[in-house]
Amino acid sequence: MSHDDGWPADRIDTENAHSARIYDYILGGKDYYPADKEAGDAMAQEWPALPIHMRANRDFMNRAVRYLAREAGIRQFLDIGTGIPTSPNLHEIAQSVAPDSRVVYVDNDPIVLTLSQGLLASTPQGMTSYIEADMLDPDTILGAPELRGTLDLGKPVALTVIAIVHFLLDEHDAPGIVSRLLEPLPSGSYLAMSIGTADFAPDEVARVAREYAARDMPMRLRTHAEAGRFFEGLDLVEPGIVQVHKWRPDATGSGMARSSSKDGGNGEAVEDIKDADIAMYGAVARKP
Repeated sequence: MSHDDGWPADRIDTENAHSARIYDYILGGKDYYPADKEAGDAMAQEWPALPIHMRANRDFMNRAVRYLAREAGIRQFLDIGTGIPTSPNLHEIAQSVAPDSRVVYVDNDPIVLTLSQGLLASTPQGMTSYIEADMLDPDTILGAPELRGTLDLGKPVALTVIAIVHFLLDEHDAPGIVSRLLEPLPSGSYLAMSIGTADFAPDEVARVAREYAARDMPMRLRTHAEAGRFFEGLDLVEPGIVQVHKWRPDATGSGMARSSSKDGGNGEAVEDIKDADIAMYGAVARKP
């Protein structure tokens, strides 16, 4: 079987859960399979705050990109570990501020490629492109013609690495990979990241991590100090490295997050998110 652009759709593994599809399911999306639903239900049973946590991470991405486009004047974005398209996607956020924004999306999951039309619907003034590549191979990403054809590396670029490095283990040297991706970006570029942690709900998050590991998705959760390694040599934007719900919570005009029900309901407003409900640090930093 092939996708209608000739891409082999049978590359998608529907029998085993995948992190991007679990995320989509928890957030109330529709691009998941029974294995992902089973995994998401098991994880949410271990930690009922999981939907709140995932929505807060998504809201952080929204606020960080708005900050970069509106306040930092960034017009170019390199998004690593894009995941399944969920509106508003990064380019929609950036282009709502600056229609001429350009975005390169990178992911190695075949299902993201099949759904990438949602990532490529750019404004006429801007541009988006998609690279199928693995974060573990940064040189392939940096050498991809789609990157060079979309972004001008003589001008500042925002590198966004959202909710992905907790799937990189110590042997992968995640800080080294992020540093390599930043290396060719000029002064004035930015790094925006969210980084998984068990600092605030260690028992609950450990149980969720065990559910991931049981499905061949081991995780490396990081302390605040370990999260800081990603930003060495960069100038952190206030308020620095904080839980994602505490990073400029009013930047979109509201301090509220939304938690989606697992069946795709329209969610419940959460005005006061508890620290114990969030297992992700977030930060934005400028390259001198």
